[in-house]
Amino acid sequence: MKETNHPAPSVINKPHFEILDGLRGVAAIAVVVFHFMEIAITDYENNFIAHAYLAVDFFFCLSGFVIAYAYDDKLVAIGIGSFLKRRLIRLHPLVIIGSVIGLLGFLFDPFSNLHQSYTDKIWLLFICSCLMIPLPIVKERYLNLFHLNPPTWSLFWEYIANIFYALILVRLPKKFLWVLTVLAAFALVWESWKSTQLSVGWGGDNISGGGIRVGFSFLAGMLVYRSRWIIRSKLGFVSIALLLLPAFLFPYRNAYNWLADPLVVIFYFPFIIMLGAGALTHKTHAICRFSGKISYPLYMVHYPFMWIFFSYVQEYKPTINSLTWIIVMGTVCLLALAWLVMKYVDEPIRKWLSR
Repeated sequence: MKETNHPAPSVINKPHFEILDGLRGVAAIAVVVFHFMEIAITDYENNFIAHAYLAVDFFFCLSGFVIAYAYDDKLVAIGIGSFLKRRLIRLHPLVIIGSVIGLLGFLFDPFSNLHQSYTDKIWLLFICSCLMIPLPIVKERYLNLFHLNPPTWSLFWEYIANIFYALILVRLPKKFLWVLTVLAAFALVWESWKSTQLSVGWGGDNISGGGIRVGFSFLAGMLVYRSRWIIRSKLGFVSIALLLLPAFLFPYRNAYNWLADPLVVIFYFPFIIMLGAGALTHKTHAICRFSGKISYPLYMVHYPFMWIFFSYVQEYKPTINSLTWIIVMGTVCLLALAWLVMKYVDEPIRKWLSR
């Protein structure tokens, strides 16, 4: 492990961590497969990717690292308003795009007429989804904070973390950051023990868990950057991606999940980020860039189709062989859709807003 000197504020062209971008895409694909699988196989102990909900904690940790890397040296110069505007332009178009897709999926789900039970609340659901105002009212589908596009819950907490960063954390000395991170780690273990695992923060009955999850992981990512914990190695993208996957694939056991989940989040994810920040892309530049670019669109547009899949499974009870093909083809189609949305909707909107 090598500790490097703090870069001077005058440095303009910082290097880009391409492998970390690539890992973000791997985690996003794991989330998509996990959401398919938790519908297809409701018993998590029989689900081969049952811990992929921890990918959100990886996202939070990676976000803390990247935000500190990008803005620690310049946020005071550009101002809080400019920072928050940049984050809105980067993140919010896909929040609204995902809400629109979610609304259409809810209204035109060919296997369910659930929307008829919420005729007088559909537009309220849509507006709250676009503005990221939690509204857990659809009890038939687990009281998600944002029913039309459930993954928005993590963006809700990401925004809060960004606001705290701009107002407080950017100026916080490293010793105080250490204190907050350690306290947040204890809170994470407590939440996991209380809830028996860390798949919390997304619903009306577990919303506070989301604050605890982002609280630790965002701080840990910042701490990795500010401490310059970068592990130099000759490992490439494929090797580190293979090291990330066990965090999502290890067996789900009710007896020890409460301990295993926080151990992965507290120790393993920061370690993976240290490795990713210090590794070489070799000949994988293109795949890392593509993986990084597609990750956020994929994360934000996939779930409305999960509700349709959910309705289909409830209605027809298909065999596991049929489900396997649907999951494989569905994942490929969602990747294609995410690319189309990124290329022809999200990127043009962000360019227009940036001007």
